[in-house]
Amino acid sequence: MTVMDPDLNIPFDRLRQLRAILLKLHKALLDSEKILYEQMHGRIRSSGEFFQLVVEHEWFNWLRAISKFIVQIDEALDAKEPMTLGQVNGLLEDARQLLRPVEQGTEFEKRYYQAIQRDPNIAFMHGQVTNLLRVPS
Repeated sequence: MTVMDPDLNIPFDRLRQLRAILLKLHKALLDSEKILYEQMHGRIRSSGEFFQLVVEHEWFNWLRAISKFIVQIDEALDAKEPMTLGQVNGLLEDARQLLRPVEQGTEFEKRYYQAIQRDPNIAFMHGQVTNLLRVPS
């Protein structure tokens, strides 16, 4: 997608950077959850079995919110019509709302919080996302 409005350049670049970080974060979260799952349920025998678990098992259900959000960003970036500043800022705000680790929050917020606490790599990526999503003053 090309950016027609010069005011969109910085927010649009932030959205593309966010997408890249989210892909890495999602992978790290999947890997972390896989380790926990295997500790509780035994070794996952193949990538096909893992894929089935990610798609169908309630253990991985909370991660689907990130998957869906990445798809939402992709659809917006690939749309035939140029994105507006409002659309870009809306997606950035949606990311701020989604990626909130809260110890006593929703299921997603709690599981995300726990992942950040147990895995320094995830904590680092969360810091990258937080810095990227910081509202300029």
